[in-house]
Amino acid sequence: MRLGVMLPLHDIGGDPDTMGNFVARTEVQGYTNLGLADHVLGVNAASRPDWGDRNTSADLFHDPFVCFAYLAGIARKTTEFSTQVLILAQRQAVLVAKQAASLDVLCGGRFRLGVGVGWNPVEFTGLNENFSNRGRRSAEQVEVMQKLWANEHVTFEGRWHKIEDAGINPRPKSGRVPVWFGGHVPQTLDRIATLGDGWIMNAYPPGDAALAEFAKLRDLARQAGRAPDAIGIEVWTSAGAGTPAEWKEEAKFWKAAGATHLTLTNTFQRRHHRRIAGKTVEAHLAAQQAYADAVASVL
Repeated sequence: MRLGVMLPLHDIGGDPDTMGNFVARTEVQGYTNLGLADHVLGVNAASRPDWGDRNTSADLFHDPFVCFAYLAGIARKTTEFSTQVLILAQRQAVLVAKQAASLDVLCGGRFRLGVGVGWNPVEFTGLNENFSNRGRRSAEQVEVMQKLWANEHVTFEGRWHKIEDAGINPRPKSGRVPVWFGGHVPQTLDRIATLGDGWIMNAYPPGDAALAEFAKLRDLARQAGRAPDAIGIEVWTSAGAGTPAEWKEEAKFWKAAGATHLTLTNTFQRRHHRRIAGKTVEAHLAAQQAYADAVASVL
């Protein structure tokens, strides 16, 4: 398994020196993958007293393409930069294809595009996109992007997209950017099996339910004529609860289950995940070091 970490920008801030120093120290700890969350708009919580614990305008989200382009020149040991996840249906597919291809070229093929459908209609309204059809539309978006990455010129006419013998330049040198899907509804697994390179999974703790979902995905891949082991699985974990011995056992479970990526998400506080108590750079680095030490022999 590859060991990654979600950048905790909500806690540590996003100025260039802070991010650069944090990433450099993260690489020394043995983390090879960097993840970044995505939101374009955050609501004003003062006007929505019943908003709950979802993100607001007070939460920091750098644009992932811009942020990773900056970090690519600093993080030389990092093997993957991954959006977790980019809300694809809020954006124009051709533009995302261009941005992803440019980033892939600039970072030497180290970019992995994680995509999701989003949950906040306020963002879709602000970006003039349709919230109600976002899942179906995003599947066609992936198809469009994959054609643009692979071919010099593309002619395409689908339900929501039309390209008239045109292409993007640059294109990724490999002719593709890996696309991983986040989400946990049945349609997500269908899309991964037919279009995706992997699944970013955070809904299930170690146990039979997770194993059942992995088996379902592999069956769908076979039905689509694909080798099940060609589809990666990324699971989120946290140092916010448990002991080093428990972290190690959890890592063993995920590896035996076929997970290819283990990503530490120390600011996530939903479902079975618990964030760490500290919010400083040093608190995050200490938690990351403890976790990396605990699971190193399992990877």
